[in-house]
This record gives sequence, C-alpha cells and structure tokens, in this order.
Amino acid sequence: MNLQQTYSNLIKQEAKRLGFESCGISKASFLEEEASNLESWLKSGYQGEMSYLENYFDKRLDPRLLVDNAKSVISLSFNYFPEHVQNKNSYKIAKYAYGEDYHHVLKSKLKELSFFIQNEIGEVNGRAFVDSAPVMERAWAQKSGLGWRGKNSLLIQKNKGSFFFLAELIVDVALEYDNSFETNHCGTCTKCIDACPTEAILSNNTVDGSKCISYFTIELKEELPSIMKGKFEDWMFGCDICQDVCPWNRFSKQHTEKQFLPQSNLLQMEKQEWEEITESVFKKVFKKSAVKRTKFLGLQRNISFLSK
Repeated sequence: MNLQQTYSNLIKQEAKRLGFESCGISKASFLEEEASNLESWLKSGYQGEMSYLENYFDKRLDPRLLVDNAKSVISLSFNYFPEHVQNKNSYKIAKYAYGEDYHHVLKSKLKELSFFIQNEIGEVNGRAFVDSAPVMERAWAQKSGLGWRGKNSLLIQKNKGSFFFLAELIVDVALEYDNSFETNHCGTCTKCIDACPTEAILSNNTVDGSKCISYFTIELKEELPSIMKGKFEDWMFGCDICQDVCPWNRFSKQHTEKQFLPQSNLLQMEKQEWEEITESVFKKVFKKSAVKRTKFLGLQRNISFLSK
C-alpha cells in the first residue's frame, strides 16, 4: 500500500469515527461539464432572487481558486433522518432543521478531521465547507463516488437515500482518488416530479429554484406570490416532499447525532400554536436552529400565507 492509499484510508476511518455516513475523495480540478450546466441554469433565471449564486462563477467550478495548490476534494455525507416527525395537525418544517443548525455541527466535526489530517500527514493546508461557500457539493460528492444526482437534483445514495448533509474539505495534499459514481438509479421513476406541488422539478433533470417551496419559505424576502396560494401543503420552512416520495428513502435509517434531536416541544406543536407564536417562543424553540435564518417575521409571514 502506497502513502496516498494509507492517508486516504486513515481519513476515511476518522470520518467514520466522527459520525460521517460516507467519505469519498476526488482530484481537485476544473468541473468542465458543470460549467455549461451552471451557465445555462443561471441564464434561465432558475436562481430567482438568489443572486449570490451568480457570484464567484469561476470559483464554483475550480476548487484550486478556493485553496492554493489544492490537490484533493474530500466529500462527506452526514445522516439527519429523524426517528420521529411533527404531528399531523401542524405546519411543517424540513427535517434537516429539527435540531441544531447543521452548519455549526458539521463545521466542528470538519475541524476535528482537519486536525487529525495535520497530525497524521503533517503540514496540510485546506478549508472546510458546509453549504456556505461557492462549492458545487453534489458534483464533488458524485465525483468522489458517494452517489448519483436524482431528478430532484439531490444526491442519492444506494441503500441510504438522500436525507443527509454534504460537506467538503479541500486540501493541498495528493490522496488516493475514488471513482466517480456514473450509474443513475432513478430509471423511469418520476415520483418526485409528479409530487412537487409547485412544479419546480423539470423533466430534464433540472430544478427551477425560483419555484421551490424551500426557496419561497426561506430565501425569498419579499411578499409571497399570490399565484402560489394553496400550493405549499402546510410547509412553513423548507420542504421534504420530493424526498418523502423517493423510493430510495425507504432505506433511510434514523440518525444518532444528539445535536440533531428536535428542539423542545417542536414535534408536538399544533397549527393554532404556530399561528399564535410569539417572538420569545420563537427564540426559545429555535435557539440553535437553522430556522433562525428566516427570522421571526419571516416565519410569521409563511404561517399567515398558509393559514389565511
């Protein structure tokens, strides 16, 4: 076994110890195929008001512009599928936001992995990314052999489904690289396309982000468009519809991360309680949650749109 293989094996073992579901490694290079896809997606206006997606075009496609002398992209997945969900008489929150904000939880674990790499390999420079920088995480996850991109654009893993977060470490050391995941196992299934109430999932394996319920309830800061009235199916923060109907998610297993356990009383709250929620209750229930991103007034706006 050569040194690169040894280092890669050690990194994957430590990633598993830290709770990551999967770990794959690919060579840091320009994402040529993604370049035309991203340009076309942006030109179609599918980003809506998410103008930040238009920034750093070159950096999104080339990790070597994010980390000097980058050699490897370490892609990781972390399960967040919960044991219990909200009661049926409730406005809904995407499952990823039940517990503490994943940005902080995973960033902490990535720091531990970085320290481990420093200790085992020596002077290694790199950066950790958790859905907060211009990194095309699903493309890198696929190149690293973690899974394929479904028709809903999410990464799907065989026998694991899609209820997981993605994260990356981009480092300036050469490692053993995994083979890209080339087989798409969605076949002729169109359940996610058929189930999307706002028709955000297009037939050409593209998602119109400007029509997604998650976009409306989280990203859009303006008034919600009246044309979407009655189409949100009680989702007040994010949406899991395309994942809930995906046949591959029958393999989802409950996570074991204590920090992702639901906030106090979250699962028991009913519609009337949400409609009457005060800012102090909001701060208590979502103290460390990603739901804080929409702020109290944003959640109020969403609930009002659903209830009236």
